[in-house]
Amino acid sequence: MVLIRTALWLVPVAELAGVARHVLDAATEGIPGWRLVVLCPEGSLAVELAVRGVPVVTGPVSPADGTPTAVRAIRRTLQRLRPDLLHTHLAFADLAGVAAVTGLRAGRGERIRLISTEHGISGVRGYYQAGDLQARVKARAHRARLLRTDRVIAVSESTAAQVAAQWGRGQKLTVIRNGVDAPRPALQPRAGLRVLSLARLAPEKNIDQLVQAFAFVADEYPKARLTIAGRGPEEGALRTLAYSRHLEDRIDFPGHVDADEALRAHDVVVQLSAWENLSYTLLDAVAHGLGVVATDVGGNGEILPGRCLVTADEARLPESVAARIVEQGLDLAARPVSAEHGLTVAEMTAAIADVYGEVAA
Repeated sequence: MVLIRTALWLVPVAELAGVARHVLDAATEGIPGWRLVVLCPEGSLAVELAVRGVPVVTGPVSPADGTPTAVRAIRRTLQRLRPDLLHTHLAFADLAGVAAVTGLRAGRGERIRLISTEHGISGVRGYYQAGDLQARVKARAHRARLLRTDRVIAVSESTAAQVAAQWGRGQKLTVIRNGVDAPRPALQPRAGLRVLSLARLAPEKNIDQLVQAFAFVADEYPKARLTIAGRGPEEGALRTLAYSRHLEDRIDFPGHVDADEALRAHDVVVQLSAWENLSYTLLDAVAHGLGVVATDVGGNGEILPGRCLVTADEARLPESVAARIVEQGLDLAARPVSAEHGLTVAEMTAAIADVYGEVAA
């Protein structure tokens, strides 16, 4: 008789954005040899998990609920399920999870193992914290909680390097890249200048730099179009910028879109972010055979060859970015191919299962 162990994933997000993609892919594929249960706030992520038949528990476990409330909710779920391990995602869950698991035991009386996946650690100071003091306080808190954590999973080599630099090099660390599957049906790449930004409309995404670059593309190529998909605080400013450059009839702002449909309808993805860990947008763009232009930050160089990358300084030069967009759109041979170390979703979940086996042995 094969004993199936239980892993509880703590995910403090409600909506289908960011880390939710990772959770949905992994939970739908399943972790070989493990029963996976997800604890998250009420919202579209919980609904989608349930639709896919994934066991899900909802509760007040988001930053908006506050740490004391979240810790109590996590602890109640741990006491009820008695999982073999707790796997946390994102900083709030990492810290609240350690507090909740202390002193509890798994179903067979062993201590509950603790694993965290680091999806978003920036090498740019102030990217996630408002100031140096907050950053130092958070770093101390993470160094303390890692003393109780059995394994840290990083989604890229860049993320692993940031864990070591910011939280200490003594951690048991494993890199498991985000896995993506090739689109079905397979796509036949085609030359064109239908340009796509698929990101939250936030200052750190530097979408204004893309608009400035697209103005040069639009001047030379009358059929070129830009889609700025997503929502966020910069939407008004970006619309104003488009009007100021007389691009209102060449740039679309559709809001939230289906990512697969958007990728199928475009030729080049541009992402000039100040930092990325291992972007699903870029992974998907490569899998779809699109051209890509992105800043050479974080894990982007683990996905893309040098011909697709621009430095932060180059990203501020509209003509330079425009030239890369045109090359990636019209020269199919210049486009990226699947990353050398890329994983499918099944390979990603198998690697997670290997970590579970090592930790729970």
